[in-house]
Amino acid sequence: MHDIGFAKHDHTACVSSAMDTVESYCSENKVQLTPARRRVLEILLEHHKAMGAYDILALLSAEGLGSQPPVVYRALDFLTKHGFVHKIEKLNAYLACMHPGRSHSPFFLICRACETVAETKMPSDDLLTAASALGFQIESTVIEAVGLCPGCLNEAKA
Repeated sequence: MHDIGFAKHDHTACVSSAMDTVESYCSENKVQLTPARRRVLEILLEHHKAMGAYDILALLSAEGLGSQPPVVYRALDFLTKHGFVHKIEKLNAYLACMHPGRSHSPFFLICRACETVAETKMPSDDLLTAASALGFQIESTVIEAVGLCPGCLNEAKA
């Protein structure tokens, strides 16, 4: 078991399942999962945390897969465009999607103390109702909420 967001999960199965989904998507949609793109996604899945582009680049460079920023930024652009990775604006970092291949509106909970990020489903009914009342059609949403995760909250109370 391994932490993901604020919960425990089977890390090996999670990484394997995500990679299978991404590989199937790329094959079906005739887009190329290059070695650099694959490795960037694997790094984000393996670490299960939001990581900055330069943190990813350092790992790629150590593995001999590229030492120039465009390598990682191109990979992140591709992965983000296809919904395999999310950009966490608050942290200027990237996080592997927990629901690759599925259309969804993510809602991110960011711990201000340890910077752990959990992806959860967007409570869209209220948002859709509010938008509809104004005659607005939502096409996509991303919400980031900052607070304390259960571990940091327990530490703060102790």
